[in-house]
Amino acid sequence: MQVSVSGALDGLRVLDATQMLAGPLAGARFGDLGADVIKVESPRGGEFNRTHGFADARHAGEMTTFLAVNRNKRSVAVDLKHPDGVEVFQHLAAESDVVLQNFRRGTAERLGVGYEDLRAVNPRLVYCSISGFGATGPYRDRPGQDLIVQGYSGSMYSVGASGDTPAPGALWAADVMTGYTAVIGVLAALQSLSSTGLGQHVEIDMLTVVLDSQLQELVTFLNTGEAPTRSETPSAHASIPAPYGVYRTSDGWLTLAMSPLPALGDLLDDDWLRSLTSYNDGMERRDDVFRHIESAFLPRSTAEWIEVADRHGVWAGPVHDYPAVAADPHVLATATIVEQPQSGGMTRTVRPPIRMSETPPSVRRGAPALGEHTREVLSEFGYEQSRIDELVACGAVSEVVSAL
Repeated sequence: MQVSVSGALDGLRVLDATQMLAGPLAGARFGDLGADVIKVESPRGGEFNRTHGFADARHAGEMTTFLAVNRNKRSVAVDLKHPDGVEVFQHLAAESDVVLQNFRRGTAERLGVGYEDLRAVNPRLVYCSISGFGATGPYRDRPGQDLIVQGYSGSMYSVGASGDTPAPGALWAADVMTGYTAVIGVLAALQSLSSTGLGQHVEIDMLTVVLDSQLQELVTFLNTGEAPTRSETPSAHASIPAPYGVYRTSDGWLTLAMSPLPALGDLLDDDWLRSLTSYNDGMERRDDVFRHIESAFLPRSTAEWIEVADRHGVWAGPVHDYPAVAADPHVLATATIVEQPQSGGMTRTVRPPIRMSETPPSVRRGAPALGEHTREVLSEFGYEQSRIDELVACGAVSEVVSAL
């Protein structure tokens, strides 16, 4: 069967007025799946990640953090503090399917691009608001930053030893999961639109997303009062029995997941571990087990232990750093690292994580220069060149010469 050259969302038009991570990631996913994603940015520097990045690291003239989550988009530079700029945004929204925004609470409404403002010009519009804590409640104006949300969520007490400082996740999990949840919510609203003919307001907040990701822990606590309790020794999760954790080897580190202790005893030729036959032994004796095996893996390399663990049915793996990830044989064999076009060259990145047999996601263009597509997009939306010239002259919109 011939694979379609268009993505699954070909024909969908998305206005992405977001910045930082959760919103731009959602926009990039729509782009990966074939949607026409138009990134609306302020002419004054563009979105946050254009000027703020990890160690000020740049590639092809842009912050790497911006390149990471803004592929498959076109950039239009619009000044929403200018009345003509607001008119331009409303005009774009009138002929679009989706708007993504993560302005501070009340900002979109004050600017004239809130849900009610845009629904008036396009009743079919799916309007997605992304925030840290939602539009109501006492935390509604608090900053929606990943670490802050992790702290509020209770998740930081699920890792480490009882005396440790609460440990945040190294992944930007709150942001990333929020971005994916936004995509799910918008797609559900689009499905509803197909049968009702009406758009709607989709609201996604980071705290609820992170709480939802802890359903097993929270349902247990809310219904039994049993909360995760960190052990005296390091644990990868306070609710999972030993040997769940990380152990030093002769050349690095080994992860051990949820494996029966007798199987681990066979791996280490240890009769005491073989005697721990109850599933609850791993929970009740977590500290004893950790201390017992803490140094047991030092005689061999991580690769050697993984080979032995596989033979004994013990779930194990390495702890990679980024160079090891990039050289990992599975990552290479599955072509997980790909290239996207950028400023006449290529930028290495991670492929879209979704596979589809008929309408596969693709990386068709790199992250845009600020305002690179202003004239192109406005022309497509019916603006005459003379009117675009006027908008540029008065500062309502801006354009740049493409670097590609």
